[in-house]
Amino acid sequence: MKDDPKKTGLDRKLISLNEPHEVRSWTESLGVTEKELQSAVAQVGNSAEKVREFLKRK
Repeated sequence: MKDDPKKTGLDRKLISLNEPHEVRSWTESLGVTEKELQSAVAQVGNSAEKVREFLKRK
């Protein structure tokens, strides 16, 4: 099932690397590359809060 790019709620709490519009949005808002985002998600999971914390520590 395709993700709806117009939905916000839960989408802003979880990072989906399978949806190009989400990857683009997250890389822009976090100021990271796609590889950095993928690495962060691999390290701490897809919780946006945990990814933000991980990136701050780096």
